[in-house]
Amino acid sequence: MSDRYAIDSHKLIYHPQRIAQFLDAGESWDKAKAVYPLYVEISPVGACNHRCTFCAVDYVGYKPTRLSLEAVERALAEMGQQGVRSVMFAGEGEPMLHKDIDRMVVAAARAGIDTAMTTNASVLSDAFVEHALPVMSWIKASVNAGTAETYARIHRTKERDFQHVLTNLKSLADARRRHGYACAIGAQILLLPENAAEVETLARICRDEIGLDYLVVKPYSQHGFSLTKVYQDIDYHGFRDMGDRLRSLNTDSFSVVFRENTMKKHDEGEDARYRKCHATPFFWAYIMATGALYGCSAYLLDKRFEYGNINESSFREIWEGERRRDNFHYVRDELDIHECRLNCRMDEVNRYLDRLLRRDVPHINFI
Repeated sequence: MSDRYAIDSHKLIYHPQRIAQFLDAGESWDKAKAVYPLYVEISPVGACNHRCTFCAVDYVGYKPTRLSLEAVERALAEMGQQGVRSVMFAGEGEPMLHKDIDRMVVAAARAGIDTAMTTNASVLSDAFVEHALPVMSWIKASVNAGTAETYARIHRTKERDFQHVLTNLKSLADARRRHGYACAIGAQILLLPENAAEVETLARICRDEIGLDYLVVKPYSQHGFSLTKVYQDIDYHGFRDMGDRLRSLNTDSFSVVFRENTMKKHDEGEDARYRKCHATPFFWAYIMATGALYGCSAYLLDKRFEYGNINESSFREIWEGERRRDNFHYVRDELDIHECRLNCRMDEVNRYLDRLLRRDVPHINFI
C-alpha cells in the first residue's frame, strides 16, 4: 500500500463521536459552539528564509512576527482539554526559525496532542533533535526538486542549500533509527513543469541516501489571495502516467505517494464538488504567528474568518465566542465556495460530509 497514511484521502471517518456531535448540532449554534476541532495548524513565526515561486501565502508578507512560548503553551493545554487531537506546526512562515519550537512541540505532547510539522528543513537545531523528535508523529519536508540548480530556482535560495536540507533530513532519519523513535519522516514535492523530470531523482535520494519513509508528489492549488499566478493554469493530464513509474520505486520501508486522486480533482474543476463547506467552522482551525485564530487557512487576513486572538483570550472563549458564531452562520448561509481554494485542506473531508448530509444513495439502511 503506497499511501498507508491516507495522505490522498481523509481520516475523519475514524472519529465517529465528533461526526455525530456535528450532525446533532445541525442549525443550532448552542450545540455547534461545543464542537471543537480535531486538528489545528499553528504558525510559530511569520518569517521565512525561502521565497518559493509557488508560495500560497506570499500575500501575508513574511513578517517577522512570532508567537510567544507562553501563549502557545497556554493554548495547547486548553486545546488538549477541549478535545483537539492533533497540531501541525507550519503556517505562513518557517516553523524551525522559532527558537522555542522544540519546547512548543513538547508542550503539545504534554497536552496529549499528536504533533507534526511541515518545514523546508533548512534549519535544524540539536535541541529539536533531542527534545522534539522523540514525541512527534511525523515531519514532512518541502523539497521541490531533485537537483541543486532546480531547487535554488524554485525555492529562490542558494544552490548549496539543497545539500544542506538533505543533510538535515539525514540527521533526523539517523537519530530516529538510533533511538527507535516512532516519528515518520517524509518529503513532498509540488509537481511543476520545472521539476517534473526530477521527481524520480528526488525519490531515489529520499529512499537510498536519506532513509525517509515516503515522498509525496502533489499538485499545485491556486490560492485566491496569492500574489503569484504563475501556475494558476497548470494542467495535470499529461502527468498522470507518472504514478505507475514512481510506484515501482516502492519498497517495504519506502513509498511514493502520488496524489493522483487530488490531480484528477484539480482537472475536473469547481463544478464537480459540493455546494457548501461543512468542515468550517468545526473540524479544524489555524493560528497565525500574530496569535489570530482562523477557521480556514484559505482566508487568512479575512475578518469574516477570524475568531479572536490567543494572546488576548482563551481558546475556549474564542472558539465559543460571537465571531465564530457569526462565521458559523456566514459559511452555512452566504459563503460562495467558488471563492474558495480548489483542493483545499478540507476538500476530502467536505466531500465525505456532503455525502453524509445529502443521504442521496438509495436504500441506505441496507448496509
